[in-house]
Parts: sequence; C-alpha cells; structure tokens
Amino acid sequence: MAEEEQVSAFEFEGWAILELMGHRKMGGYVRMNGPLIRIDAHDESRPVMTQWYGGHSLYCLTPTTEAIAKRLTQSAYRPEPVTAYELRLPAPPLHGDGDDNYDEETN
Repeated sequence: MAEEEQVSAFEFEGWAILELMGHRKMGGYVRMNGPLIRIDAHDESRPVMTQWYGGHSLYCLTPTTEAIAKRLTQSAYRPEPVTAYELRLPAPPLHGDGDDNYDEETN
C-alpha cells in the first residue's frame, strides 16, 4: 500500500477569497505555510499590495479563479493605504497696517 501524502490545513497556494476574523474579506493569490498567511492582492495585472496574517485570524478561505479574486480586489472591499489627514491652519487675520496689536473696535 502506497503512503498517502498528508496536507496540513495550513498548506495552500492559489487564488482565493480570505475572510479574516469574520470582518474583512480580501481576494488575491494566497500562500499558506505554517503559522502565516500571505495574500498578494492584484488589480488587473499588477500587484496592489502584499499582506501577512497569522493563521489563527483566518475565518474562511474559499479557493476561486484569478478573475473573481481580482474582481473582489477592485470592488468595495478594496484596501486603501493609510493616509494622514491634516487640517490646514487658519490663515492669520489680515491687518491693513501690519500692527499685531490692531483692534478693529477701537479704530
């Protein structure tokens, strides 16, 4: 009897949809090896981002086609890089004579 190769639940490579902790859904090329999951999200033909997750954060993995995984990346679930939101400082008040102690009520 030939020995059958056993595949661990954490060994996978291919196009898939990942659901992480039941709150985040991502499509891309997934490589699972041991405790880490790597997902390369693609938009059309170019990679958009690569992210690594701990294996225990995986809620669901659905193998799928390349086209479906890329379509999910382009959809509303598309991750965006973190950006800083900065408010502009208010413009200093304009005074006709350049005097910092100018008071309109007394002048």
